[in-house]
Amino acid sequence: MKISDESFALFSALVYDKCGINLHSGKKELVQARLGRRLRETASRSFEDYYSFLLNKDTGSELVEMLNAISTNLTSFFREIKHFNFMESVVLKDFCDANSTTLKKFNIWSAGCSSGEEPYSLFMCINDFFEKYPKLQINIMATDISTKVLSIAQRGVYEQARLKTVPVDRLRKYFQKGADRWAGYYRIKTKVKENITFRRFNLMDIFPFKEKYDVIFCRNVMIYFDKEIQEKVVNKYYDSLVPGGYLFIGHSESLMGTRNRFSYVKPTIYRKSTNTDGL
Repeated sequence: MKISDESFALFSALVYDKCGINLHSGKKELVQARLGRRLRETASRSFEDYYSFLLNKDTGSELVEMLNAISTNLTSFFREIKHFNFMESVVLKDFCDANSTTLKKFNIWSAGCSSGEEPYSLFMCINDFFEKYPKLQINIMATDISTKVLSIAQRGVYEQARLKTVPVDRLRKYFQKGADRWAGYYRIKTKVKENITFRRFNLMDIFPFKEKYDVIFCRNVMIYFDKEIQEKVVNKYYDSLVPGGYLFIGHSESLMGTRNRFSYVKPTIYRKSTNTDGL
């Protein structure tokens, strides 16, 4: 079933309004392919019928499924390893030097966490470093707009092939190897999950989080936003960080050309001012 230019424009506007993703004309075939199944699931006879269903008959659950289908969720363990190296050599070291004598949480937000590889990688990296400082606690918030990938993340079961970037010592330390019908799979250990909260969250919504974050990872998410949405999201991130907190973005992303208050550290890494005056 083909999607007309008119229908594609309607879906593009709807997706942009609901979650800020900018679907340009080059995404027409992608939208057609990914929404085809939703048409079948809702017994819609055409893309026009499906659009009408979303606007007039949907209780909200199908909109979630539609956004699940549209969202791109490519990820891997320890993706963009330079970020994790910087976390260990700079961010975590500075944090521990400042807080090693007091009981304090290290709060980090994995925004656009997809199927869980990023927050689990972050926990392994941070926990290994913090073993020298047992009083420090790790609190990771992991969010995504897709309920489909969140269910995979919460389950924490991965095929062995997807763990090739996990060092052997960390694989043994943080995963349980599957047996019998689960041979070839690994499950993240419960002690890891206890430090991570997974929840569905739309970055277009008001940020409701009470605690401020020491670090925010939002990688390969804003590439799907236009400049206006990028500015709104980036400035909400700034307000969600503690003074001196860090923002990590994807290797193909940049804040250049956006109006924001962050200080540039190095490519894809930005920092909030340590001076809170006037903030």
